[in-house]
Amino acid sequence: MPEEELKEQESEQQACPLCREKTLILTERETEVPYFGKVLLFSMTCNSCKYHMADVEAADQKEPAKYEFEISREEDMEVRVVKSAQATVNLPHVASITPGPAAQGYVTNIEGILNRVKYQIETARDTAEDDEDRKKAKNLLKKILNITWGKEKQKLIIEDPSGNSAIISDRAVKSAFKVKNAEK
Repeated sequence: MPEEELKEQESEQQACPLCREKTLILTERETEVPYFGKVLLFSMTCNSCKYHMADVEAADQKEPAKYEFEISREEDMEVRVVKSAQATVNLPHVASITPGPAAQGYVTNIEGILNRVKYQIETARDTAEDDEDRKKAKNLLKKILNITWGKEKQKLIIEDPSGNSAIISDRAVKSAFKVKNAEK
């Protein structure tokens, strides 16, 4: 599904929040995501220290939402996913991508989500000191491969208090997401 570019603004010579050099490029791009609407893609990239931050925001105000999708076949890898920096992505019994200071927003597909999780698990495997942890990581990587090939089913859940995320498929189940109060 090609995305139609609408507008792009770029500004240079900004001070980087990490290295303080005036080599940060700020980019704001408006684009249309089919069946979701207009989105604003924001990014910051420093040419000196390579710092990068990105987020996606719906052009129209949206309500907090939860999306659930059953990944059941290889073709599901192409299902479009919009994920804001505030969203939590959960693959039950596999992994979660949680929001935080370094969280990124992006437009991808289910395969892109699985590749991000795969990278996290590979990093955990490669840095694990315990054989049991390496074995768990190896089994999770095998599971992700089976999910990718449509040999194993897996639920994908995205919860977003900002409402700026979506799984774009007729098979995705959207429901209201109740934002929890900050824990004391």
